[in-house]
Amino acid sequence: MPQFRIPRTMKKLFTYLLTLSLLLAGSAVMFAQQPKPQKPASPTTTVQGQEKPEVINVRRVRLPITVTDKKGQLVTGLTQSDFLILEDKIPQQIDSFTSDENNNLPLYVGVLMDTSPSTAGKLKFEQESAMNFIQTVVRPRKDRVLFATFDDQITLRQDFTDRLELLDRAVFAVKATGKQTALYDAIWQFCDEKMRSAQGRRSLVIITDGDDTYSRADINDAIDIAQRTETTIFAISTKAGLSGSVPGVEAGTVQDKGDKGLDRLCAETGGAAFFTGDMLALERSFTKIARELRSQYLITYKSTNNLYDGSYRRVDVKLTSGHDNMKPRTKRGYKAISDSVTAK
Repeated sequence: MPQFRIPRTMKKLFTYLLTLSLLLAGSAVMFAQQPKPQKPASPTTTVQGQEKPEVINVRRVRLPITVTDKKGQLVTGLTQSDFLILEDKIPQQIDSFTSDENNNLPLYVGVLMDTSPSTAGKLKFEQESAMNFIQTVVRPRKDRVLFATFDDQITLRQDFTDRLELLDRAVFAVKATGKQTALYDAIWQFCDEKMRSAQGRRSLVIITDGDDTYSRADINDAIDIAQRTETTIFAISTKAGLSGSVPGVEAGTVQDKGDKGLDRLCAETGGAAFFTGDMLALERSFTKIARELRSQYLITYKSTNNLYDGSYRRVDVKLTSGHDNMKPRTKRGYKAISDSVTAK
């Protein structure tokens, strides 16, 4: 059989193609082994010779302020120039000021009623007083009130509304009591889920007669969430007096750890605690809260400290000279973390 021979020109062409393919394959391997270039995080300049401007978040702090005289009576008629605001002892420039006379912001109030076992004999009194308070504080088509109960369960009985018939139905529908007292959990839940998005002045009014016995949150958590959501807390303790009073507890006084906790909870958020002794005192407490909510000044400022570093910022409100017989009260500070509440 004759042997097939490849022409010399074909051999040269084959050799050339084989060499070229080997070179291309080698180049591809070398390229694949090179690290991919990293995408720049952001350009260092926008215009040649000019640095990109730094973006700074400025926190806007809102302070509902109550002013009383030496007798504890509410003081109205003050102006912006009468107030000095300090954060960590550094003076702050007031951004906006609203007095009691031109305060048109809606009021959002959460009424939280303790329904633990010890309240069984006081339930009717508490319901009647709570409803009287709601009727006093609500301006139809403007203010909103929610009503909830807490024991070992936290129950929203009526969401924010200005309809008194719905609130009345919810308040007097409460018949049974629970097993424990989850006060701090209730504060946390309603501040976080309801007060955070309320577009107006925010306040919780708590009716309770006992210490917290069931919450996962503690008092510091409750204070923190109230300050962050700009919620003022008022508390009415019915431990003394009414039917089922506690022996040895005198009405109107702070006695045990639970009472001191209520007092601190309110003071840190700018509110006040009342320790009632009878039905009349309970009604008076509600009346004082309603009047205070109507007489508050509202000041906002942009903090000079723009860092959200988790530190606690101490807030002090002072009055200018000539008002020595008056005392302002607001929240004592806030934790500087990146948190969001609905714009006012």
